[in-house]
Amino acid sequence: MQKTKVDKIIINGFVLTMNDNKDVFRTGAIVIQDNLIVAVGDQDKILQEYIGDFFDAEQKIVMPGFVNTHTHLPMSIFRGIANDITLFEWLNDYIFPMEKNLVNKESVKIGAMLSMAELIRSGITCFNDMYYFQDITAQAAIEAGIRGIVAEGLIDDAVANSSTVEQGFEYAEFLLNKYKNNDLIDVAVASHAPYSCSDRNMQKAKQLAQKYNANYHLHLSETKWEFDKFMKEYKQTPVQYVDNLGLLDEKTIAAHCVWLTDKDIEIIANKRVGVAHNPECNMKISSGVAPIPKLLQRNAKVGLGTDGAASNNNQNMIQELHTMALLHKLDTMNPTVLDAYQAVNIATNGGAKVLGLDRKIGSLEAGKFADIIFIDFSFVNALPSYNPYSTIVYALLGNEVSDVIINGKFVMKNNNILTFDEQYAKQQVIDYQKVIRRYFNNKKIK
Repeated sequence: MQKTKVDKIIINGFVLTMNDNKDVFRTGAIVIQDNLIVAVGDQDKILQEYIGDFFDAEQKIVMPGFVNTHTHLPMSIFRGIANDITLFEWLNDYIFPMEKNLVNKESVKIGAMLSMAELIRSGITCFNDMYYFQDITAQAAIEAGIRGIVAEGLIDDAVANSSTVEQGFEYAEFLLNKYKNNDLIDVAVASHAPYSCSDRNMQKAKQLAQKYNANYHLHLSETKWEFDKFMKEYKQTPVQYVDNLGLLDEKTIAAHCVWLTDKDIEIIANKRVGVAHNPECNMKISSGVAPIPKLLQRNAKVGLGTDGAASNNNQNMIQELHTMALLHKLDTMNPTVLDAYQAVNIATNGGAKVLGLDRKIGSLEAGKFADIIFIDFSFVNALPSYNPYSTIVYALLGNEVSDVIINGKFVMKNNNILTFDEQYAKQQVIDYQKVIRRYFNNKKIK
């Protein structure tokens, strides 16, 4: 039988497909042609049918890349500033003033490139970002070869990229048009939060998203302060408030969703809203624990996010996985809650569903984009491994990701990022740190 010639064949891997059948191939192979997966299965069968350039994944777990459902990538330049304070002190006394005075195209490029390296190194192949100057972030992602959704943050006040919210809307629509046919970048529309945006502007943002069939991204019910504010002023929870404005549907991505009533959970599940869960950020700022087990019981769409490096303070999805799994066992006092497989699924296929990309990514299946990561299980902390899902969630640290393929191309091989100069990106951040320090002068940086 004549074999079919293809671009790449991954061999000798322990393949976790994360498909709906939970298929696993202990000695598996993956066939890649151009940017798509052609076949996944038992290696002996694959090699009878295909021939191409081999990549040996011996002693490695091969699985779909992680999907980071909520980020602020350019904020990595603010990593470590203003820790151990409340969310609103962090926002109003530090982040908002710094963004107005320090965030520009240069800083966004520097911060975004640093984040691209951090994402790739922990196995993130797709992100969902909300920030400013998002054309710059999109270009950085294209340079790095990583898949992403970008959304310009819309807020009622003047921000780094627009002196009025009307300018913000113009920029958002510019992005929607510029990237409508891009292989790697999709564009969403983002309202910062219901406490920072007027009803009119949130509805206008949602209408703009609907015009382009795009996702709508917002922070929602993150803190008790926000929950109490809406209950006091409107006799409604934040979820019920925005639902009554017509903002919630299957194209909505709601970040955090910490303070939810049973009715809120019902609304989110019934409207097929995607929940971006950010456990480490929520813990660090003491926002609370999102009721993820209850959401999952209602078959709500749940994905995992790192939030930005200014509030987490890293963008390591394996560490986030570990935290998520342990947090909910402790919170519910039930060790069976959110098992290892379910946790990994949330970080891959679950995240793809939240972003509306599950037909394209999130699992290793024929016809999907070849977004694949390789995890080296030869590290001392990964040995022995009797259950790969358990090892990933409970034993790994995040530096075990050795190789990354996105859109059919290697962006990292043998721990070396191939698409851009990582050392140059790091040096730019170090240099820009001087600008930030000058801004603070004698102010105390916590």
